[in-house]
Amino acid sequence: MESESRPKKKKKNILSSVSGRWVITITLVSFVLSVGMSYASSEALSHVGNLLAFVILLAFILLGILFDMIGVAATAATERSFHAMAAKKINGARQAVWITRNAEKVGSFCNDVVGDISGIISGATSAIIVTHISQNLDNMLSVVVSLVITGMVAALTIGGKALGKGIGIGCCEQIVFGVGKVLSILPIKLK
Repeated sequence: MESESRPKKKKKNILSSVSGRWVITITLVSFVLSVGMSYASSEALSHVGNLLAFVILLAFILLGILFDMIGVAATAATERSFHAMAAKKINGARQAVWITRNAEKVGSFCNDVVGDISGIISGATSAIIVTHISQNLDNMLSVVVSLVITGMVAALTIGGKALGKGIGIGCCEQIVFGVGKVLSILPIKLK
């Protein structure tokens, strides 16, 4: 009979934490960032040689790894660590509290928006590089070049993100505070 006297806990609706406004906003931001990054990549690659094209490709891979690490850190960190710093008005602490309170949105933006767009752009960039390199090669060698570059991009991306996730979890407070410091410098109003 003891169970009757306890108040029943309300089950939290999983979908209630996802607002329709956030979904629309993140979809539109994804579209704009994707178009912008794709255009910048295409423009840059049309005027550079193969070596610089590989540097651009590596930059997109590293961008995806970095933002994936930030997204993981945001979800792993707790705001408790930053309250004392925020009370002392330390630059970046208030932003770090905001990041941890909005970990779901920050993680979605970093992992899904920037991370996935970087993956898509790096795939397109590698296709452009393969096309440039393969122009003067026979068919069989062209296939080998394509497979090697595709495998390299996949291995660097997956291996880098695996390493980044470990760092993101292990150094979550330092990463979130670092991002908070960067946000404190930028002219961005956090709600």
